Amino acid sequence: MRALARLVARADGRGGTTLVELRGETPLLLRQTPADGGVATVHIVGGAAGPIAGDDLRLEIEVGPGAAVRVHSVAASIALPGRVGAVSRMAVRAVVHEAATLHWLPEQVVAAAGCAHLAESRVELAAGARLRWRDELICGRYGETPGGAVMHTHVDYAGRPLLRQSLAVGPHAPGWAGPAVLGGAPATGSLLLVDPSRPAEPAIADGSVARLPLAGGPATLWTATAPDAHTLRAHLTVPGGAAAVVGGLRP
Repeated sequence: MRALARLVARADGRGGTTLVELRGETPLLLRQTPADGGVATVHIVGGAAGPIAGDDLRLEIEVGPGAAVRVHSVAASIALPGRVGAVSRMAVRAVVHEAATLHWLPEQVVAAAGCAHLAESRVELAAGARLRWRDELICGRYGETPGGAVMHTHVDYAGRPLLRQSLAVGPHAPGWAGPAVLGGAPATGSLLLVDPSRPAEPAIADGSVARLPLAGGPATLWTATAPDAHTLRAHLTVPGGAAAVVGGLRP
């Protein structure tokens, strides 16, 4: 199955945001929900199971100057096996213009047994843009060994590289469960905060949670591992946790 979804937002000139384009195809269906404080809110609704190996899904997001958008999903995305040798792909491309804000806060990706899944995210931020980008991966459903999943995240700020991050788990990723990667934890995730108005924060590492300031822009990356999805979400909600205020907007 192939599907393309597109979201384009523009400032409405009254302190709010208008979605000038919102369209999708099964299973990537986009639904606008009530705005929160001038932030346009969209939920991704899965119109079919999956992604299943062989699916090719793409989501394009553009947030115009001064606009603010929050993207959620209504449920976790479960990557499932399909025909032998096939790979499921989910590609997200986002462009966030000057003084614009994007909150990318979907539910977890679950790498079910036997899956072969590739998730690629590419974000272009103009100088002065704000971003809250959360990725969470659960290695298998309850009691099962995960399939193969690879996650790539590329973020540029003001035309320069800000973040290049990749993670691979499953039978074709040697050492993924070892101490150098997940240390046996079945859940892992990260939260990238980009906000020119946010004070710089020092690096910390506390057990399974780390906070890393990034050199390429006004940004902080939180990473965490956890024994379950609930604990992982708590780690990525700061102070409390990492999902504190970004540009005056709370989770």
